[in-house]
Amino acid sequence: MTEPTISQLQPMPDDWQRALAVVAHPDDLEYGCAAAIAAWTDAGREVSYVLATRGEAGIDTVDPARCGPLREREQRASAAVVGVSEVAFLDHADGVIEYGTALRRDIAAAIRRHRPELVVTLNHRDTWGGSAWNTPDHVAVGRATLDAAGDAGNRWIFPELTEQGLEPWDGVRWVAVAGSDAPTHAVDATAGLERAVRSLLEHRTYIEALTDEDPETYARTLLTGFAEEAGKRFGNRPAVAFELFPR
Repeated sequence: MTEPTISQLQPMPDDWQRALAVVAHPDDLEYGCAAAIAAWTDAGREVSYVLATRGEAGIDTVDPARCGPLREREQRASAAVVGVSEVAFLDHADGVIEYGTALRRDIAAAIRRHRPELVVTLNHRDTWGGSAWNTPDHVAVGRATLDAAGDAGNRWIFPELTEQGLEPWDGVRWVAVAGSDAPTHAVDATAGLERAVRSLLEHRTYIEALTDEDPETYARTLLTGFAEEAGKRFGNRPAVAFELFPR
């Protein structure tokens, strides 16, 4: 009996210069795709981050008023490790982000401001791998990002953005979803994996609240495991997988 063929992931497009990553919380990108971002910035591409919240509700033992600024600092330090200097926060409430026009407008505004060819977000589906339930924040932001990629190019959707000087941007060519159950493409993580580990380690307060395991052991084991699993479908090279939606 022959073994089933494992479908292979295709290389991500590389004929672009600017990317915008839009996620719900500090650390979402570090768990999902920082090794790919490191590879992109190494190649001279511009990557910016937009986060819907400051992650203020993410640590049970830290009051939100103190947690939000702390996690913002950790996120900025984390981004710097992989070559990202521009990090913006939309100030939606952590844990109760609502999918709707307000969220779509904020993300469309960010897309118009940054004018990316590639937009990156996180799993917008109900589950991780069909078994673990996703959080409402991830679902709302992922779905709104996919929609806002189109909203950003239509001057008659959110016309107030044009009045604010944000001209329509119809130049988004792809939206790439990290953490998807149905990946189609991948980026070689070999060169960026070590920095991805260090980038995740900048979220030390969150990690120490999450696990009793040594933070570096935790981060390295987790990210190496993800990269090796994706690599089984990418020539056995460590990889970051994405589901790519062309536009």
